[in-house]
Amino acid sequence: MPETKEKWIEITILTPPELVEALSNFLEEMGTGGVFQEVAVQDSFNSPTVCTQETVQSYLPWSRTVKKQTDRITAYIDSLSSLFPKLEKPSLSTKTIADPDWGEQWKKYFKPLRVSDNIVIKPTWERYSPAGSDIIVDIDPGMAFGTGQHSSTMMCIVAIEDILLKDGSREERTVLDVGTGTGILAICASKLGVRAVTGIDIDPKAVEIAGKNIVINGVEDRVEIMNRDITMFNGSFDMIVANLISGVLIQLNKHLISLTKAGGYIIASGITEHDAKDVEKIFCNGDITLHNTQIDKEWVCYTFRKAAQ
Repeated sequence: MPETKEKWIEITILTPPELVEALSNFLEEMGTGGVFQEVAVQDSFNSPTVCTQETVQSYLPWSRTVKKQTDRITAYIDSLSSLFPKLEKPSLSTKTIADPDWGEQWKKYFKPLRVSDNIVIKPTWERYSPAGSDIIVDIDPGMAFGTGQHSSTMMCIVAIEDILLKDGSREERTVLDVGTGTGILAICASKLGVRAVTGIDIDPKAVEIAGKNIVINGVEDRVEIMNRDITMFNGSFDMIVANLISGVLIQLNKHLISLTKAGGYIIASGITEHDAKDVEKIFCNGDITLHNTQIDKEWVCYTFRKAAQ
């Protein structure tokens, strides 16, 4: 019998360099199998080489809903173009490819990465020799978002580490990871000493992948993964980590605050500099104050703290 080839949709976006990070983050959040970047340069005689555009390329597994997914990308490009009218509008092209091995080939782009003083993220298929106080987090992202290589994720890990390693009572703390994806942030919190971590996601596939990563890292006795909508979720937590996008954070702010214990923290990431002040303003109300701000490229991560009562 002939070999059955898996079908993928190849997504190619030609964009000004200023919009590369925003587009890459959006594609990763859609569950694409890796995002790759190439620099396109334009040079002329007797003039220096100038970087005019970059190519962002990614892949989605083919499905009957692929038209809706590409429409989402088009709508996002339109919104970026409205926000940055002085920049050339990114151009999108797609094509269908059939390759039974491509789902494995993208893994060559995911290498071990130190994301904080103590945390090293590595794919399950790579070797790494830890040194000193290294805490190794093994991740097999499958088709879920979260390899730890994006600025928004790395800043979340730094914020989690900063809070937990300065608090001697971290074993008694409870942590909620909203939109857990591969489970990477939940795993980091547990490996930093938290004994009760909950990760929730509305995507059943992400929950499945996160559950496998929890087992790979041997923290299944400390981390629980749930397929839940945060708006229908109740509880009380010492720390909430929400690596989402600005609009969703603004929409969920009251509920996230209500889930936070007095004296607890909210780590909010996935925020572009363009939206940062709006997010800060809506969270810093009443008993919520700004504890810390991180900025990497055009991405912002806030740590808010709820007043102790």
